[in-house]
Amino acid sequence: MALSKQNPTTLNSWLSLDKQFKVECNDHISSFFEEKNRLDNFTISWQDFYLDFSKNRLSSTSLELLIDLCTETNLRNNIEKYFNGSAINETEKRSVLHTALRSSEIKNPDLKQEVDDALEKITNISDQINSGIKLGFTGKKITDIVNIGIGGSHLGPEMVTEALSFYSLGINPHFVSNIDPDFTSKLLEKLNPETTVFIIVSKTFTTIETLENAKKIRKWFVENANEESIKDHFIAVSNNTEAPKKFGISSDNVLSIPEWVGGRFSLWGSVGLIISIIIGSKNFKEFLKGAESMDLHFRNSPFEKNIPIILAVISIWYNNFFKCETEAVLPYNQFLGKLPDYLQQASMESNGKSIDRGGNKVNYETGSIIWGSTGTNAQHAFFQLMHQGTKIIPSDFIAFKKSLYGDSKQHDILISNFLAQTNALMMGKNSTGSEIHKNIEGNKPSNSIVINKLTPSSLGALISMYENKIFTIGSVLNIYSYDQWGVELGKSISRDISNGKQDNLDKSTIKISEILKS
Repeated sequence: MALSKQNPTTLNSWLSLDKQFKVECNDHISSFFEEKNRLDNFTISWQDFYLDFSKNRLSSTSLELLIDLCTETNLRNNIEKYFNGSAINETEKRSVLHTALRSSEIKNPDLKQEVDDALEKITNISDQINSGIKLGFTGKKITDIVNIGIGGSHLGPEMVTEALSFYSLGINPHFVSNIDPDFTSKLLEKLNPETTVFIIVSKTFTTIETLENAKKIRKWFVENANEESIKDHFIAVSNNTEAPKKFGISSDNVLSIPEWVGGRFSLWGSVGLIISIIIGSKNFKEFLKGAESMDLHFRNSPFEKNIPIILAVISIWYNNFFKCETEAVLPYNQFLGKLPDYLQQASMESNGKSIDRGGNKVNYETGSIIWGSTGTNAQHAFFQLMHQGTKIIPSDFIAFKKSLYGDSKQHDILISNFLAQTNALMMGKNSTGSEIHKNIEGNKPSNSIVINKLTPSSLGALISMYENKIFTIGSVLNIYSYDQWGVELGKSISRDISNGKQDNLDKSTIKISEILKS
């Protein structure tokens, strides 16, 4: 039941792509618009989403070959294994079923019960806090929630709560992740222990950054409240039931994380508790429904009209044939300011691999470097390099048709900038003679993703879109997307250093260690 194991560079479609790339690699994007039905073939409309990928250095012939590559690498069968619970994370012998956390069509009764129970617990805690049934130890209403986690236990929930802050029910979210003690101390100065709830998110309840921050916060809470009230103000999201109990957390306030959910894809379940509290359980369920709708589109749509698959093959095209090392994500909405950081982890921790599924060193490019910022801020920062620099940076531009607050005048200016930038990247500006310094070649690629409005449902679909893109890239490129042994190595060495072990350290690291501790 494993995923197929084929070196994609040996397949007929890849060999044909290589030949076709040499034919068209110097062609200007504008020339591809001479193709018949370019816009029809290079756009996808789906529910409230519209994807225009016509502004790419990609001909219809190459697009067809990329679709053939998906077929030759058994992508359709791999997708089914992904959704049906096969142990596609072979190195850890686990299924990859974060999609089940947002599915209404689970056929396995045990799995359905586990997912339903988790959602019920999330809903109950959220509703009790927001309605005032669950109060602080002095009887005051909860005003602040602090999420203590790192990596996937932090980036996803923080990104979503900020993105959906328009839908907030009034409680203030805070996030502690880095082990930097100064940040935590400064945050605690602003909090009232009588009205604050802390959520400790750690699957094992042993993650050093999370546990050290939790201990520091516990000490502050006891000094400013009392030890007995920990049970009312601390919640654990963990599979370790004993450690939270020793910490003082009531068993009713411990939510589990299934083994088949990776950290960077965990915001759909118990790790998303803070999301549900901040926007309310009704909106949280709409968020899940939006993600499920994109999953169904990904699972059932033909490859050529499948948004995640098209985005994935375009990434493979630039990364492996144009040798573009980076991709930019550029949301034209300030609420999505943390989306590039979230996708950076989701993608780079997944597809940053150099060993294929057969245990061989790869001879092609795998994961891209993901970065970005919000428009129009980015225009006044790094767009100069994108327009006139020497690098090709494929980019996703994301815009919403409607403003949340209805300010159509300012929103129109925002959209004008969105439209202008994709046009300028493609067309550039021809200047010669004394104004040669103003010459902008253009021919820089972009995708335009237009969504009706930023809602819990559309954000869920947007995140699901990128998750399924990540899966597709890993599937086609014959790598394991759901382990992170590089991350584990760093953790292991850090533990050794903390315990005073230096046997395996190089001379430089030992010297720096001595300087830092002197």
